[in-house]
This record gives sequence, structure tokens and C-alpha cells, in this order.
Amino acid sequence: MVVMGGIVGSGIFINSYVVAKLVHTPAMILGAWVAGGLLALVGAFIYAELANRMPKVGGQYAYIREAYDPLLGFLYGWVSILVIHAGGTAAVAVTFGKYFREFSHSAVPEKVAAVSVVVALTAINCIGVRAGSGVQSFFMVLRILAIVMIVGCGAWFLLRSSAAPHPAWHPLLDRPASFDLLTVFGAALIPVIFAYGGWQTSNYIASEIREPRTNLPKALLLGVIGVIALYVSVNIIYVQALSPAGLAATTTPASAVMRAALGNFGATLIAVTIAISTLGFLSQAMLTYPRVAFAMAEDGVLPRAFARLGSRSRVPVVAIILQGTITSAAVLLGTFEQLLSYVVVMDWLFFGLTATCLFVSRRRQTREEVLPSALPGFRVPGHPWTTGIFVLVAWLIVLNTIYKYPRNAGVAVCILLAGVPVYYLLRGRAKRTAGSQ
Repeated sequence: MVVMGGIVGSGIFINSYVVAKLVHTPAMILGAWVAGGLLALVGAFIYAELANRMPKVGGQYAYIREAYDPLLGFLYGWVSILVIHAGGTAAVAVTFGKYFREFSHSAVPEKVAAVSVVVALTAINCIGVRAGSGVQSFFMVLRILAIVMIVGCGAWFLLRSSAAPHPAWHPLLDRPASFDLLTVFGAALIPVIFAYGGWQTSNYIASEIREPRTNLPKALLLGVIGVIALYVSVNIIYVQALSPAGLAATTTPASAVMRAALGNFGATLIAVTIAISTLGFLSQAMLTYPRVAFAMAEDGVLPRAFARLGSRSRVPVVAIILQGTITSAAVLLGTFEQLLSYVVVMDWLFFGLTATCLFVSRRRQTREEVLPSALPGFRVPGHPWTTGIFVLVAWLIVLNTIYKYPRNAGVAVCILLAGVPVYYLLRGRAKRTAGSQ
């Protein structure tokens, strides 16, 4: 449940239409969701071993800093704040806006609804109100319930209705085998791997479970396979009930399926369920994501204001306000598809870099003449081949995203490069401050 809770968010309720706009056969649509799931599984294994090797530091920021250089660690934190976390949270807020309009029939633009909920949750988190674990578990159950509802009602609709499209599964490909087919399929993976995002949270539990060598692989295997089963099942329903063309034509596929099965009542029911579940994710994200700025400020590479806790709330108020402001700006300045490409190009650049930290860690272990068997805990099966393939695929996704969406990816790359002078400026300021004390 921890692994599944880290993955299942709002992506499955909206991203499928983006996939269907790029690839147009049932086999290619479902193939993208299976491929994304397998990639997430390998990534989860890699992060589990990193967590076992560095249980005290934890997190991508620290792994990159320890393996390479503080500059690279800073750049990860920099793009996390400005691109990855802000863009990812903005995409979920836009999902809330779409389904809010679906059930409320409101004339309020979806971006206005999205920004409003971000601002409200930012204010709530600044005064220290946070959802308890029971509330977060409720939201997680609600997300799974929504997926099961779509699959169950969609299957019932397909069985009883002769009006359902029931598209043919042949041909398998929508174009001849070529470089163009490969790049288009790679572009279709962008919304898929965004929806599978969250498997990396497995590194937070690695040092806290019993017998991680056996239990962590089981949790990862069952959790990610469980999510693959949910995601593939719901996409089978989307494709069969709406057809690939119909899926590409709607930005709220879950409501479209439920409307076909149960009429307007079904569409309203699923829209309310999804909107509430996105609130759970957004509430948690607006509290936890600012911790990156908090950690960087404690390291002295961001202004100390971001590390200050409120006297009563005991939360990093300035960091939370920063995250809320950047997220709101991302909602207003980008479309949903742009947000996905912004996030994926930076996320997977650093996923690949973080995976290479495993090679560095193992090499240091060899130099210290520590036998592999002497290190307790989980180890990636098939390393170095599985890890190497993951790094290669991660960076191919980045290159393909730049190739297919050069403008969006270019903005993200420029933000990344802008972090270099900022790092040296802030580091020099921190040294001068330390020297004067």
C-alpha cells in the first residue's frame, strides 16, 4: 500500500487522452502503459538499494551530492523546486480543475479553479494544519476505488451495450516500423511515466522495514505490479468503451466512461471522487515538497529564510509560500501537455543521474575492499545490466522529449543552466557570512 500510494495519483484519470493523441491503436496505447510500469519497477529496485546504502542521508538531492559534487546536488534541488515539484503539482491541480468543472457545471475556468485550490492549501499549510495519516489513507483508498469503479462500470457497459465501439486490435501499429514510430512511442511514454511517478518514494521505507533483503523486493514487486494491473485495466476500458479516437477527443476520460455506463449520475460521481482524491495529493505535496528548499537552506545553498520554522506552526512558511507561488505560476503559464514535458525532461535526467550513483557507491565499496555480502539489505537484481539499461532508457526519454518538444524542453534546460551561477553566487555569499561570524 505504501508503494501503491506513492504512485497512484491523478495521472491515470487524465493522461490517457494524451497517449491516445500520439499513438492510435489499442496495442500501442496499452503497450506504453506496460512499458512505463516495467521501467518504474526497475527504478524502484535501484532506489531501494541506494536507500539501503545511504539510509541516513536519503533522497535524490543527497545521493547526487554524496556521489558527485554539491553543485549537481544543488541543480537537482533547483529544478525540483522550479520545475519538477511545481510542474507536477500544477498538473494535478489542473486535473482538479477539469473534474471540478465536470461535476459542478461551473463557468469558472479550470486554471482559476486550479490556482484557487493551490492558494487555499498553501495558506492552510502555512498555519500548520496538516492531514493525519488516516485522512491520507482515506484519499488513497478513494483513488483505488475510483479506478475499480471505472473498470467495473465500464466492463458492465461493454457487456450490455451494442453501442460500445469495441475497436479492432489489428493492426498492432498505427504506422510502419521506422524512426518516426520509435520517437512517437517515446513521446507517448511521457504522460505514462508521469502517471507512474512516485515509485522513488520506496527509498523512504528501505531502512525501516524488517528483513529488507526479502521484504522490500516483495513490496516493490507486488506494489508496482498492482499499479500496472490497475492502470492497464482502466486503459483497456477506456479504449474499448471510447475507442482510441474517442479517448483522444476527451480530456476527462474517466467521466466519459462513467457517463456512458451510468449517465450523468455516473459522470458526476466519478468527477467528485477524483476531485477529492486530488485534494489529498495536493495537500500532502504542498507540505512535503517545500522540504527540499528547507534542506538546501540548511546546507547554506539557499537563503536561510527558507529554513526558518513558524513560531507556532513549526513549518517552513517561506518555503511553502515559495512552492505555492511557483506552482500557481506554472498553472497559469502552461497547458497540461506542456507541464508534463517540463517535468519529465528534468525528472528523468536526474533519475538517470541518480541511478549512476549506484555504480559510484559500488566502486567505492570495492576500493574499500568490502565484500558485497558484507553489506546487509537489498541489492538490485541483474546489476550492472539492469541499472545500465535504466540509465540508458531514462536519458533516451530525455533526448526524445527534447527532440519532440524542443521549445518546452528548452525552457526546462534553461532553468537548469540558470542554477549554475545562482549556486556560485549563493555559495560565495554563505562563505562570506560564515567568515564574518
